[in-house]
Order: sequence, then C-alpha cells, then structure tokens
Amino acid sequence: MQFIDKTKIFIKAGDGGDGCAAFHREKFVQNGGPSGGDGGKGGDLVFVADAGMNTLVDFKMKQHYRAQNGDAGQQRMKTGADGEALRIPIPVGTIIRDVESGAILADMSEPGREKTVLFGGRGGKGNARFATPTRQAPRFAQNGQRTREIQVELELKTIADVGLIGMPSVGKSTLLSVLTAARPKIAAYHFTTLTPNLGVAEHKGNRFVLADIPGLIEGAAAGYGLGHDFLRHIERTRMLLHVVDVSGSEGRDPLADFAAIQNELLQFSPVLGALPQFVVGNKMDIPGAEENLEALKAALAPMDIPVFGVSAAAHSGFEALLNALIEKLAKLEPVTVYAEAELDMGYLYERGFTITRDPSAAYVVQGGDVDRILDTTDPDDEISMRRFQQLLVKQGIIDALRERGAKEGDSIVMGGWEFEFVD
Repeated sequence: MQFIDKTKIFIKAGDGGDGCAAFHREKFVQNGGPSGGDGGKGGDLVFVADAGMNTLVDFKMKQHYRAQNGDAGQQRMKTGADGEALRIPIPVGTIIRDVESGAILADMSEPGREKTVLFGGRGGKGNARFATPTRQAPRFAQNGQRTREIQVELELKTIADVGLIGMPSVGKSTLLSVLTAARPKIAAYHFTTLTPNLGVAEHKGNRFVLADIPGLIEGAAAGYGLGHDFLRHIERTRMLLHVVDVSGSEGRDPLADFAAIQNELLQFSPVLGALPQFVVGNKMDIPGAEENLEALKAALAPMDIPVFGVSAAAHSGFEALLNALIEKLAKLEPVTVYAEAELDMGYLYERGFTITRDPSAAYVVQGGDVDRILDTTDPDDEISMRRFQQLLVKQGIIDALRERGAKEGDSIVMGGWEFEFVD
C-alpha cells in the first residue's frame, strides 16, 4: 500500500432542516391553527482514531466529506429527522489542522479517540413556534442553519517512545526486528525503509514502542532525500536511538555520520536536536568495529551521550541497551500531545451586516443578520412583513441606514429585495 502521511481534504457538517409552514386541516375544522413542525439538526462531522490504519492514502482518492443534512419539518407538528453524523476513521497520531487559520483542531494520539470537529446546523422552527395571542396564523417558518465547508490538513506523526535514526543502511530495520516483534522489509540498498516501521519491545515486564525512521542524508533538513517528509515523524518520540555502523564496512566514518545527522536534526528543529539520545554502534561482529567503538565513546563522552555496541546480525549486546532504555524512559515525559484549539466555525448565518452604496445610489445591506431575516419572511403575508420591519429595527439596521444618510424614499437593496426607506 502506498504510504501517504500528509494531505488536505474538505469537510462539512450537515445543514439543519427547514421548519415547515403548514396549517391544521381536518374535516369539520374550518380554520385550523399553525401545525408546521421543526426541522431536524444536521449531522456532526467526527474523526475517529483507528489503530488499524497507518496511512492517509484513502484521502487522496476522496477529498470531500459531508455529513447528512437534517430533514425538513412536516405537517401535524412533526419534527424532521436529525442528520446522521459522519464518522471518518484516521490513523492514530494524525493531527487535524484548519488550513485557513493554521489552528490544530484535533490531535488523534489515542487509539479509539473520537473528536467532533464540526457540529451540524440547528433545525429551523416551524410556523407553530411563531404563533402568539396577537399573531395566531403565521405563514412563515425558519430555515435551518446552513453550515460552511472548510479545508483541513491531515498530518500523520508517528507516535513512539523511541525513534531509530541514522544514515541509510546502518542496520536500523534489522535492529528493530531484533528488539521487537516487527518484521520490516530489509534489503542491502539505501532508502529501503520508505515508511516508518513500528514495533513494541518487551523487557523485564516493561513495554515501549520503537519507530524505525527512514534513513537520513546530509541536506535532509533542507528537503533533500526523504527530508521533511519523514523528519517530522521523529517529533513525537520521547528519545532517539542513533544507530551508526561502527565497522566502517561501507567506508563510513561513524563519528562523521553522527555529526551529520545531529546537524540535520538541529536545522530542522532545535527541539529534535535537544531530545535525549543513545548511540548504538551496530555491526560489532565485523573486525575493526571494537576500535571504532572506543573512539566513538571517547568523542561523545563530553556530550554525556551513552554509547552501546551491538550486533543485530548476531543478536548480541542488547541486554545492556534494553536496561538503559527502560531506565531512561521511566524518567521522561509522556509522548508529546499537541494543544487543540476550538474552531469558531460560525455558520452561513454569521452575525453582523454591512451597508454600501451601489452605482445606482441604492443602499445595499448584506450579511448574516440580513440573510436570517429574509429567509424567515414571507413577502406575501402581512403579519410576516410586519415582523420583518420589527426585526430590522431590533437588529439596528434602520438606525445604521440613518447614520449612513438614508432618507425617506431612498432605495434599499437586501438580497433579492428592493424597497423604499420609510423613516
């Protein structure tokens, strides 16, 4: 399966159902009262952290997700059905970010966690809700709340206690297979690991998660090689296990490799460069490795970085490493979880209005307050139009027109309506 760890999609909660404008009709009942029911609530949009997923590839195939709208209200005071919530499974460790604001809406770091990112629109009120002792037969109903679509970025950041890093082909994947039950694909060429491989290590009743991060090269922080695509996976780890080839079997200098990778981490993020780390000198079964290991220990001693010699091929040297890892992890903070922001979604009926002048000198009034009033007004009903005038005053639209210089007889445009200003 293709590995995708970053993509963008469009999401939208369901619109609320419209209220119903109806009147009671029954044999022998000449003038039944208003009986229009309310509209149903729109469906919420919910993300679910699914431990069975490890890639965002499905979101490359489908990029628009919309929850179900609420049903319209019906006669005889029947409320419309609520829209069904849309539940979207995503891999554990995925961050959901609003593209427009950059705010993190959810950090799905726990398996099974559910997060409602968008809430469905409120259902509109039926005309029965607008009946009063002085307005006994309202012919208008309220439209349901319309939700707006937003674009979010999904970014998968691997969650692990220990991240394995190092140059390509130093034996990280083999090391992972020895320390855990993971069985990563291994071959003798660079960039074999194209996706982070996870495994769970168990030692003396303790468990921790390791992630084999793809091999880095010089220039990774600037985007060369696999670069940014996989450096960000290390951000979730509590500590790093830096694997070097102490045998020099490929003509590599272990100390130079360590310095190059450390430089890439610091360039990409000072936080990564400051993570606690152990250095593992692999391939100790090859002649010449012992001398290189001692030189590496001496060079890193001033930095207080422990160095362990192991042979992944011979399965030797791991007892001391595992003991040290468990002792270190017990002192570290839990895996990083990003702070979440509540998105002030608003709806298509956003509060407020604006007044402008068009070329014909008419006053044009626009905004959510205007749309809400127009959608609940029946121009053919006298009572509804009286309520319309009252709402213009209540919302401050009449006063605002006066302040802008509107006078008796001036043309006012609101939505598709045009009428004369009456002061």
